[in-house]
Amino acid sequence: MKKLLKGDEVKIVAGKDKGKTGKIEKVFTKESRVLISGVNQYKRHLKARSQTQPSEIITVTKPLPLANIQLVCPKCHLLTRIGFMLENKKKLRICRKCQQTI
Repeated sequence: MKKLLKGDEVKIVAGKDKGKTGKIEKVFTKESRVLISGVNQYKRHLKARSQTQPSEIITVTKPLPLANIQLVCPKCHLLTRIGFMLENKKKLRICRKCQQTI
């Protein structure tokens, strides 16, 4: 089971967007990165491809390394690490601060 999942509320603890919070949109497990809505956005200049499609500047959200984010517990609203607990042969994610299931 993954520690961070799509839809988790996280806070950025390092980098240019330090202190911002957002929800995880996608997890890239092989690259150890996550895509967070509204965070780590860059402008990209697109060249005109034809007469009908003009050049434009678009905003692109890039993935962040897992080491730069930390989960915000939905119960105690504190930054926490994730622990695991077995209950009825099911692996549950728990908050390390308040010991509640996430």
